[in-house]
Amino acid sequence: IVVLWSDHGYHLGEKLITGKNTLWERSTRVPLMVSGPGVTPGARCGRPVELLDLFPTLADLAGLQAPKHLEGVSLRAQLSNAMAPRNRPAITTHNQGNHAVRDEQYRYIRYADGSEELYDMVKDPHEWTNLAGRAESASIKAAMARWLPKTDVAAAPGSAHRVLQRDPVTGTVTWEGERIGANDTVPTP
Repeated sequence: IVVLWSDHGYHLGEKLITGKNTLWERSTRVPLMVSGPGVTPGARCGRPVELLDLFPTLADLAGLQAPKHLEGVSLRAQLSNAMAPRNRPAITTHNQGNHAVRDEQYRYIRYADGSEELYDMVKDPHEWTNLAGRAESASIKAAMARWLPKTDVAAAPGSAHRVLQRDPVTGTVTWEGERIGANDTVPTP
């Protein structure tokens, strides 16, 4: 069994972000390739999955029983048939209380402050139009929100939101919420 995966890329100014610490597609999508017995050669599955699914998948492909306490699920069905349904979305957490839920059509984000974002990933793959405030999106948000984690693990020390942002109107640049000047060095945690 051969598994290849990688890290995601950086934002290069999209949505005024330079960095990689967001809950949008650019920061959460990673390449994943699997080859081996039980895997259909050359098949491509477009369903969102989680890296948490790798251990249960490898155990399943090796004929071993995965521990019941694992959060991920085996991808064996999708590896043998790329069109096999997946009964759960992919969930991403960034810092405490900030979560994204991604299925084949939508990405729903709820931040620790209660603000929300909802994107139709089929019609708006670059996530420019936030549908969360539209009345017709209420049922979609509710369906996605049921997958949000019920509890949060305390944030690790020094795990501040490390994103460099630039306001296009004022030109103000902030790092971890602190304004920085053009000649300032980027603070380190």
